Amino acid sequence: MQRSVQAGRQGLTEAKYGDLLHFADSTKFTDREKVALTYTSAILWNAEIADDALWAQLHRHFTIPELVELGFFVALTLGQQRWIKTLGLGHGEVLGDTPGGLSRPAAERVLGRAKRKPGAARKG
Repeated sequence: MQRSVQAGRQGLTEAKYGDLLHFADSTKFTDREKVALTYTSAILWNAEIADDALWAQLHRHFTIPELVELGFFVALTLGQQRWIKTLGLGHGEVLGDTPGGLSRPAAERVLGRAKRKPGAARKG
């Protein structure tokens, strides 16, 4: 099962996806991809990973505008995912072809939460 049509068109295979957690040791990723994934790890998990050696590698493989775009995309996606999590939405519960973008069960859950008092504890 392909994760995304666009990712598939750009060469992401299930085998490559399966190696993501071990990208540094994988033979399925190019050096450029490995550096981008290391930078992503620094943004997501530990900013100290972004030392002088990493920045030197990043500048060997990417232009400054590309680094800004990559960093912005990772930060935007991370923020988006965390925001979606606060809504309690699961995979497939946001649908692009529905009036509010939410599936009926997800919309009902969100509306039910909106009726509670601000700061009320979330269930589940």
